[in-house]
Amino acid sequence: MSQPVLSSHDIDLLDNAPWHALDGPHARFAIGDDHVRRYQPDVAPFIAVRSWDEPSVWDSILSVVGPNAELVVSGADPELPPGWDALWRGSGVQLVETDLLRPTPDPEAVVLGADDVPEMLALVERNKPGPFLPRTHELGRYVGIRRDGRLIAMAGERLRPSGWTEISAVSTDPEYRRQGIASRLVLDVAFHIQERGDRALLHAAADNVNAIRAYEKLGFVLWRRRSFLSLRTPEG
Repeated sequence: MSQPVLSSHDIDLLDNAPWHALDGPHARFAIGDDHVRRYQPDVAPFIAVRSWDEPSVWDSILSVVGPNAELVVSGADPELPPGWDALWRGSGVQLVETDLLRPTPDPEAVVLGADDVPEMLALVERNKPGPFLPRTHELGRYVGIRRDGRLIAMAGERLRPSGWTEISAVSTDPEYRRQGIASRLVLDVAFHIQERGDRALLHAAADNVNAIRAYEKLGFVLWRRRSFLSLRTPEG
């Protein structure tokens, strides 16, 4: 599958999606300053750094998250100042839609909201697709499929850098896997993303080869690999 042709503007947005989401469509959820921002704690755990070259970036991070706090940053492995600890490093991938993607609304999908949060949290806990908090559903449109009244699958919208929307929280109960349900929900979410004029992107752990292969079959392509760094801020 060939790489899509993206403008330099789109490349910049995708390279620092959390920052451009918090500086754009998700500004109402932002806490921070002109250098570092984060989502409200019950919405999402992401910390966004505008530029690691800014000398005051470490002071800004400390101001935003506080002392002796753990945080995860993506796309960078900066040299840490004294008193800061690196806890772990990880690797992920970013995928973007291509012309082969055929988004389709799903007749069985139902829109999920605040009343569904307990079931959504329980489903995410069983599947571990990534961070999902009590107000994550406010970031965009989340949909699910129910069987006998029980939520057995879900997917939705998370990061929204201008012109793009991330599909996230793709989860299916183990007993309903390998039936194409997750793919159906991804295509439903992608349909509504494109309907409002955005393009779809996804993130996955680099070692989650099954998910990456499934997304590629739907019409996504691996755009770039992403590094993740977990830090602890200094005490006091």
